[in-house]
Amino acid sequence: MDQAISDRIRGEVEANDVVLFMKGTPVFPQCGFSNTVVQVLTYLGVQFKGINVLEDDTIREGIKAYSDWPTIPQLYVKGEFVGGCDIIREMFENGELREYLASKDIALENA
Repeated sequence: MDQAISDRIRGEVEANDVVLFMKGTPVFPQCGFSNTVVQVLTYLGVQFKGINVLEDDTIREGIKAYSDWPTIPQLYVKGEFVGGCDIIREMFENGELREYLASKDIALENA
């Protein structure tokens, strides 16, 4: 992966407490998996930055190399890769996501 792309991704991950690399935007997700993660975060009232990988192929491919994770969406909290759609959905369903976010001092507006 190009160093400039790695630095750009690292910058986003470090500058924002919660970042979702996704297809589409939080207002208009363009795949069901991205939509699921947006719905979970919205339900919990988590403020997050969505990065539309469809706008930039270098970010789309770069994020996969950065995380060593082959699929999108990808959720980062306080610089740490949490997972993709299935992991986030499972963590949400068993209550683990709420606990994890709280442990990272992420405000939940709908707590």
